[in-house]
Amino acid sequence: MLRLTPILLVLTSVAAAEEKISFNQHIRPILSENCFACHGFDSKKREAELRLDTPEGAYTAKDGAFPIKPGDLAKSEVWQRIVTTDEDDLMPPPKSHKKLTQKQKDTLKLWIEQGASYQKHWAFERPVPSSKSQVSGSKSGILKHETLELETTSTIDALLSDRLAKDKLAFADEADRETLIRRVSFTLTGLPPTLAEVDAYLKDGNYEAMVDRYMKSPRFGEEMARHWLDVARYADTHGLHLDNERNMWAYRDWVVRAFNENLPFDQFTVWQIAGDQLPNATRDQLIATGFSRCNVTTSEGGAIDEEYRHLYAVDRAATLTTAWLGLTGGCAQCHDHKYDPLTTAEFYSLYAFFYSSADPPMDKNINTTEPYLRLPTPEQQKALNAATAAESATLKALDAAAQKAVFAEKTAAETQSITQVIFDDVFAYAAETRNTTRNASAWLNEPAFGAKAGKRVLQLSNGQFSEENITPTLTPVVLGDSSRFSVWVRLDPLNTPRTVSVELNNKRVVWGDGSVFTGTAYAQEGDVVAGPLPKRGEWTQLSFDPAAVLGFKPGTRINVVSVQQFGGTAVFDRCEVSGQSRPDKHALTSFVTWWKLMSGAKKNSPELPAALAKMLATAPEKVTDAKQREALLRFYLARIAQPVNDDLAKHRTAWQNALAARSAADLAIPGTFIFRDEEKPRDTFIAMRGAYNKLGDKVEPTTPAAFHPLKKTGSRATRLDLAQWLVAPENPMTARVTVNRFWQQVFGIGLVKTSHDFGSQGEPPSHPELLDHLAVTFQKSGWNVKQLLKQFLMTKAFKQASPVESNLLSLDPENRLLARGPRVRLDAEQIRDNALFVSGLINLEMGGRGVRTYQPPNIWEPVGYGDSNTRYYLQDHGPSLYRRSLYSFLKRTAPPPFMSNFDAPNREQSCTRRERSNTPMQALQLLNDVQHFEAARALAERVIAEGGADDEKRLHWLFRTVLSRKPDAKEFSMLVAALVKQRALYQNDPKAAERAISVGESTPKKGAAPAETAAWTLIANLVLNLDETVTRN
Repeated sequence: MLRLTPILLVLTSVAAAEEKISFNQHIRPILSENCFACHGFDSKKREAELRLDTPEGAYTAKDGAFPIKPGDLAKSEVWQRIVTTDEDDLMPPPKSHKKLTQKQKDTLKLWIEQGASYQKHWAFERPVPSSKSQVSGSKSGILKHETLELETTSTIDALLSDRLAKDKLAFADEADRETLIRRVSFTLTGLPPTLAEVDAYLKDGNYEAMVDRYMKSPRFGEEMARHWLDVARYADTHGLHLDNERNMWAYRDWVVRAFNENLPFDQFTVWQIAGDQLPNATRDQLIATGFSRCNVTTSEGGAIDEEYRHLYAVDRAATLTTAWLGLTGGCAQCHDHKYDPLTTAEFYSLYAFFYSSADPPMDKNINTTEPYLRLPTPEQQKALNAATAAESATLKALDAAAQKAVFAEKTAAETQSITQVIFDDVFAYAAETRNTTRNASAWLNEPAFGAKAGKRVLQLSNGQFSEENITPTLTPVVLGDSSRFSVWVRLDPLNTPRTVSVELNNKRVVWGDGSVFTGTAYAQEGDVVAGPLPKRGEWTQLSFDPAAVLGFKPGTRINVVSVQQFGGTAVFDRCEVSGQSRPDKHALTSFVTWWKLMSGAKKNSPELPAALAKMLATAPEKVTDAKQREALLRFYLARIAQPVNDDLAKHRTAWQNALAARSAADLAIPGTFIFRDEEKPRDTFIAMRGAYNKLGDKVEPTTPAAFHPLKKTGSRATRLDLAQWLVAPENPMTARVTVNRFWQQVFGIGLVKTSHDFGSQGEPPSHPELLDHLAVTFQKSGWNVKQLLKQFLMTKAFKQASPVESNLLSLDPENRLLARGPRVRLDAEQIRDNALFVSGLINLEMGGRGVRTYQPPNIWEPVGYGDSNTRYYLQDHGPSLYRRSLYSFLKRTAPPPFMSNFDAPNREQSCTRRERSNTPMQALQLLNDVQHFEAARALAERVIAEGGADDEKRLHWLFRTVLSRKPDAKEFSMLVAALVKQRALYQNDPKAAERAISVGESTPKKGAAPAETAAWTLIANLVLNLDETVTRN
């Protein structure tokens, strides 16, 4: 149950009898916490038919007794129940474990004596401008930027100052310039200022210009996006069962762009809810609909489609109510909301907007689940068009050459050597492939180390086991006499597998330590260990005799070929089967033999025309139509037969090369999940008590009756209607909820602390008039986000110093009154990015697929499934390790420990406000985490190279680089003492010095002695661990 904070107790209690009681500010929180569960909105849970959330319910007499009689305590049954000593009549009843405090009783008593006046819940009333504001409407509804900015800033300070005066408080003095620039930089970019930026601001003191400069930085969009992605529950995996990777990063990158380009928040809303329904929707508008595809999904065996379709729509409706309405809408999926005016029927009417979604209930464990938008760059699209045209042209030329080719069916003859390629640049024609770890395989085009044959190689890369299964369809593989299987392999020298292996028809040949399979899901009887691992970093041909090694007899048909690796990265090239066969008995040399083999095989290949597939189902001797036989023969000659004449061979090679080029161009194009409806809307029903298979009344898509009516543009409401309803001037919620979240970002806590809940159970605003003023001016500005944030940063309230005084801490521990400047612990991403930034290691590349930075060994395995492509954590290397945390790969079932340790959410659900914990684990992580300690060493190298010639200059440079200020005398003396101690320690222990500077993958710089670098590394680590370093002061 929600408990009010000390400052809100000050706000919601009444100190003086003459103060006028406000129902919303003083009474509603008391009744909501103690009474509404049994006497509120939920009719099914209401007891004694008594309703206290409306004046009609409270004032209406029942059996001659008034629940509340305005002005008359003696005749108010509610009051008599509150003060009775009879436990059978006492309210709240003892069994509820709720008890009113004396202050709450005094407040209720005074309210009844003053007339027990009710108000509609404050959040459901349309916001009005402050009486101190000069804002007025205009025909366009939009006010000039400069006028609104200056006026709103002064109004914010005036309203905050008035509230402070009630407690005989005032704003603190303005903070010094070093504090201000650091505060602004972290607030707007999530990064500290550089020394050059600090020095420039110290020199000119132009605060507004400094704010404007950070708002124009591309880092601004990254910092703003980080907060929104919590709300959107963005992650890089599906979230349930296998928790496989999904392609959604284009949505994340769009959010960054939207904030950098200052997309008005009303458009930001409409695009995400219904961008696909806008006329001539642009690519960005379609990408934005990914908001509704960020929910967790599954493809677990046994999962019921209808159940998960229901769960996805519940999530989308609940997320919408949280993100834009600031309500706990999900509470109404099983019963009418107990505290707020949202019935179950109304919740399912919101749910109906999403229930007709076109995405399948089962995500298929792939990263391209439809609806999926391909996102080629102009260059990629041009390359694909050219490659597709080349493939078509070469295929046409190949078919023409096949028409001219002379073919004679082979007769009995001596055996000859015949080689059949399984893959080389491409898989065998029309082969079906499946990688059991899904996205662990990839074709690499012209790798730096060179292909063994052709231009492409097949890479397998996974933390433990991955395989590529290849099922020949139109090119059946039958072993001949003295057959040999061979494949070229190259082991990654930095991430070497423990084994590589080949399977033919589920019989495995292993090179390396065959015992690694023991006790795993991949163990199987009869494995043959053929020899040691090949040499790392060199091409080696693995070859064996299937008859001698696996016991296969000549004539055995190979249905599945699998190449595999265990525990690393390997690349494979030119896989083939060769051997002696009679030409009249081999599918590649005998048309009739091929036809006979195919007549019993799977033939639903997309490469096989339907007419030919039907013919192949019939035995050769039963097809007498000469034209039909000729058509099938020419298909065989063009694509299958070997050997062929030089002209046909030339055209086939050209076509195969074109096919590989088209495939490579196609695979290079990224994409993203988008949202779209089915063409025919699904009928939607209330799910009784939330059960997907217990349906009640049918509902249509619409909005809750407590708010303004929805304007439909057609016979059935659409998501576009819903989106426009959210940002309509009449909507009392969206602007309030949004400005409150931005206030929370800037000041550390919202005007409404419960930023996810503006309903009866949420905390009322600390400054209701200010919240309304900000909501009104935000709309009047054209929903201008940058302007709103600048208004906050230009206030006296934001620019205050943040002294910690005992009287302020006891009166206002959360700084709700803002008698001091905002001081909050940095978020997880900011802490990591700060260390990388000051160290010089940071890679500021923007966008793209999520990167896998340092994490503890085997971090994914405990929650990983054997068939998941995120079962094993395969860390990136090089510059990717130092990308901003926004771009770190986020697996929902095992989020990055550093982020979780500092309270980052796992993104399984929408999160509008992070908690801030304070644990010993956090201190240990800052001291010992690889990324953090490596950053300390790189920072130490900067100190030595850039800090000056002596210790004093270097210590000042270090302190200013990290904290934007000089150390005071006490801090300096402590740093000197620490440096002397560390220097002596490492001079006496050179091996320890080497270990200290070898942490992480970046190469230590040459120059200073290892002992000197190690000593400065420990000093840098100390400074990076200061409370001030991880705090936005």
